[in-house]
Amino acid sequence: MASHFLEGEIDNARPEEAAFHVIPVPLESSVSYGGGTAEGPAAIVEASTQLELWDGKSVPARNGIHTAAPVNCSGNISKTLDRIEDAVTYAMECEAMPLVLGGEHTVTLGALRALKQKYPKFGIVQFDAHADLRNSYEGSLYSHACVMRRAADDLGLPIFQIGVRALCSEEVEYRKANDIPHLDARELFLKGIPKHLLPSDFPDRIYITFDVDGLDPSVIRATGTPVPGGIGWHEALTLLEAAVQDRELIGADVVELAPMDGDHASNFASAQLAYLIMGLKPAS
Repeated sequence: MASHFLEGEIDNARPEEAAFHVIPVPLESSVSYGGGTAEGPAAIVEASTQLELWDGKSVPARNGIHTAAPVNCSGNISKTLDRIEDAVTYAMECEAMPLVLGGEHTVTLGALRALKQKYPKFGIVQFDAHADLRNSYEGSLYSHACVMRRAADDLGLPIFQIGVRALCSEEVEYRKANDIPHLDARELFLKGIPKHLLPSDFPDRIYITFDVDGLDPSVIRATGTPVPGGIGWHEALTLLEAAVQDRELIGADVVELAPMDGDHASNFASAQLAYLIMGLKPAS
């Protein structure tokens, strides 16, 4: 297995010399349907060895990519979130953009906690088939189904949701009560991508969290709950570009890949997605 992102194409840059820190977090503690997310980060790193350095517009790797050691996910979920927070904090101390590879979606909370310490005001752009706005799920406040609720309630962060197409009534009501802006999959299909994607009052700094089940299963099938009717590949790239327009990308994650035997396409698409997100960050 590859030990670092784009192994064979580039060296693993020294932490203090890299523009990006890739942080694998093989967390799988609250998956509620298909399992396997613990294998996701390693599969993404392995698939990255087959990527081209040219991403279609630039070569993000020229700015240096450091792949950190996988975060220890053993024991209590609170300890794991602390370790994720430490890894992301270290990336920022190195003046690098953190890119977390999950693992289940709960990993995002650790990253957000770290970023909140440096950036009191920023917004989350969430690509997902699910709203993840339940207050608790299967007895846990830290389920993957609750991560955006924790971001909103516990950290006070604004959220813009893209591609959602599976919600429970609690989430529908929470969205209405808290006026959470969104562009759900059905509306996206019917109306297309708006000229101005994010609300005018959305923060200038953004964090992108990309649950791969936000994409249609025809693009990535290897995920716990592959919901039909998702975002297409080029549609996703256009939405990502629109999200960062005139805004500063301060971090990102790609989560919920659950590798399947024989399905190299899902792993490769997840790795390419991670690399393309790096390309959204202008070189300093």
